[in-house]
Amino acid sequence: MDRLTLSRIDDQLDSTDVASLCFLCRDVINRKRLEGVVDAKMLFLRLEEKSLLDNSFFLSQLLHTIHRADLLSLLETDSRRPEESDASPTLSAYRVMLYKIYEDITQDHLDTMKFLLTEKLNRRQIEASNTALDLFVEMEKTNLLSSTNVHELRKVLQEFSQQLVQTIDNYIIELTPQRMRSPPPDLMDCQSTNNFQQPTLSVPETQPSYRDCVFSDENPNCHPPDETEYYALNHIPRGYCVVINNQTFSDTNMRDRAGTEEDEKALCSLFTKLGFMTDVHKNLTANNMRHELHKLSCGEFSRHDALVVCVLSHGEKGCVFGIDGNMVSLQQLTSPFTSDNVRTLAGKPKLFFIQACQGKNFQKPCPQSRSFSEENDKKKSHILEHDGGETIPSDADFLLGMATVSECRSFRNVTTGSIYIQELCRQLKKSAESSERDDILTVLTRVNREVSKGEYLNHKQMPEPKYTLTKKLVLKFVN
Repeated sequence: MDRLTLSRIDDQLDSTDVASLCFLCRDVINRKRLEGVVDAKMLFLRLEEKSLLDNSFFLSQLLHTIHRADLLSLLETDSRRPEESDASPTLSAYRVMLYKIYEDITQDHLDTMKFLLTEKLNRRQIEASNTALDLFVEMEKTNLLSSTNVHELRKVLQEFSQQLVQTIDNYIIELTPQRMRSPPPDLMDCQSTNNFQQPTLSVPETQPSYRDCVFSDENPNCHPPDETEYYALNHIPRGYCVVINNQTFSDTNMRDRAGTEEDEKALCSLFTKLGFMTDVHKNLTANNMRHELHKLSCGEFSRHDALVVCVLSHGEKGCVFGIDGNMVSLQQLTSPFTSDNVRTLAGKPKLFFIQACQGKNFQKPCPQSRSFSEENDKKKSHILEHDGGETIPSDADFLLGMATVSECRSFRNVTTGSIYIQELCRQLKKSAESSERDDILTVLTRVNREVSKGEYLNHKQMPEPKYTLTKKLVLKFVN
């Protein structure tokens, strides 16, 4: 957005407007970066750092919320619905709810709130609160108030205004009714496409079940499965499941990833039941991530059947971030484990699940014009032969499960975990408990379907599996 437009908007905003805008931006801009903001120009610079002024949508939301629609004529807006815009950051429903309460609070109400909170807040915090917005901020600092904890505020408001209580109740109803409903915007994992993208996989949604199948002259079309088409899982334990969980980014401009601990728990519980040894590494810098994966690749995998690596972090296109804000490319995650680097993993499945954004764009909803093909169009791998015997490609037997397609954002609930990882664990658990012999690609197709059904902050998310698997992988719980 051009600076001349922003300067003209700044000229029309008073200090109260600026304070309101800063409060509404507290979920998208680090608290330290908001300190010292005295005018709208400084706030606009902070928003530009977060790429929140790449188009006019986010700023128009802010101006609408503080009832300065008179300034919208200065913006180059269009008539598209918000959920159809190409890349539209969305205001936190939690912040908007608090702002509505602030607008309806009288000075008497504020004095009553301060009195009721004197045992919860110290004297300095009370005296520093000239408005309800100030008081909300002080409550947040002492963990009395958050997007998932509005109980204390509701209890205070109940003493003088049932109308304000209803505003909170409406927010709670909107926050929690459906499993796939999106949480507030500090749930975004980072930065994900302008256009609807078809899944990159085309595999059968279901596989035939052979559990009751008996081959006979009367039933000539029923054949037992060819075990050579499946990866062998003979060892206990099956192998390692390594989880890299980056949650705290305190020395960067990136937000901490609240809720990621739920993903860690779900992954560790699931893969332990699947027979894997789990190993968790928390809050690694980019160099430490590379170091841990290199150290892992130096291990001995002769008595292992598979390898699983899960990375939970912020990300950008083709990379994930360490907690120091430095990048680790996806290729750097997988390359230590190619067959020429780790001979004892040759011919064995290597699964990488990446919960991270892959860009700054939002995926917009799009009408489905035709059903996806359910035909299996996988091409069989060609095995090269020479005088030395059989070989396999160095990059064979990898599966890369991405939370989102390239250039788009993924979403995470700050209390229940990320949309993708939680659905992945649900579907893998369901398949592991089933008598059907569904392979991993069938499971990931179901993950694609379930995640794509939901809307998150009025936007969509489309996971993207990529693979060079040469056989079917069926994961079942071990006894």
